[in-house]
Amino acid sequence: MARHVTVPRRRLGSSRLEVSAVALGSWRTFERLPRERGVEILTHARELGINFLDDARYNDETGSAPLPTGYSEVLFGELFRAADLRREDTIVSEKLWWEFWPRESAADELDGSLGRLRFDYVDLIYCTTLPAELSVEQAVAEVAALLAAGTARAWGVAMWPPAAIEAATLAAAAQGIEPPCAAQMAYSVVSRAEAESPQMAAALRGAGAGLVASAALEGGLLTGKYDAGATTGRLAGALDDPARRAALDAGRALRALAEEWGSGAAALAVAFVLDHPSLASVLVGATAPAQLDEVVAGVALHAELSDDDRARLRGLVG
Repeated sequence: MARHVTVPRRRLGSSRLEVSAVALGSWRTFERLPRERGVEILTHARELGINFLDDARYNDETGSAPLPTGYSEVLFGELFRAADLRREDTIVSEKLWWEFWPRESAADELDGSLGRLRFDYVDLIYCTTLPAELSVEQAVAEVAALLAAGTARAWGVAMWPPAAIEAATLAAAAQGIEPPCAAQMAYSVVSRAEAESPQMAAALRGAGAGLVASAALEGGLLTGKYDAGATTGRLAGALDDPARRAALDAGRALRALAEEWGSGAAALAVAFVLDHPSLASVLVGATAPAQLDEVVAGVALHAELSDDDRARLRGLVG
């Protein structure tokens, strides 16, 4: 169904950040596209009302980048400026990988990212899984220094279990900073256990954190990208994994329901995720502007779902 949709904004947890209900990620994306396509995607995101952009440092996989790691950040910054995005109108998130800690502190790591981005600050810094020797309390102390320096406006966690989020909330209170306002984790019609567990609900509620849901489309498994035996794409070599097979099966059921309702599979998958009570934003990727239209259609669809529709959607996966 063709609809004009402007993505609404939601408060990101307990922070003062207002983020679009759909966020655009750049993981393993822009370095594989013509530069002009990347600019088109970012421009179209702005036109749709998407102001939440997620970036991260990772190692080059193309063999042609001028940097072995972090070229993703260089390119994101260049495309951001080429698309004429206004920094003050955009919420940009980054990740702390703690890859070289303690030799490299959180401040060192973020300074490196900012240098490659050519930004003065990020709006949201995610703490990913901590090294075994780094305690939650130490990590929170390093985050506190970033907030005090102004290189990050708010902080969140990514791929953290409920107990660690609760510990971070207590540590933040003890150190006089705001608790994590965002928790990024996988959540989709087929991957529900972690995000819907009572333990996670309590942890998010205690922190006042909003859920930023990744993998809503299961990397294309829900939309039929791999049904014909595609040999390209990041999951092409892993389709025999039982979890991947379950997602493929769920995708077939999802697409049948989408056809019945006159929707697209991507829109229906996003509508499901938007129904989570703690949801702040759905994080998606796109390799063409039209793909953004497909997922943003899920915002309008979500607003139209009845209780019976929601029950039927949830019932696609037992």
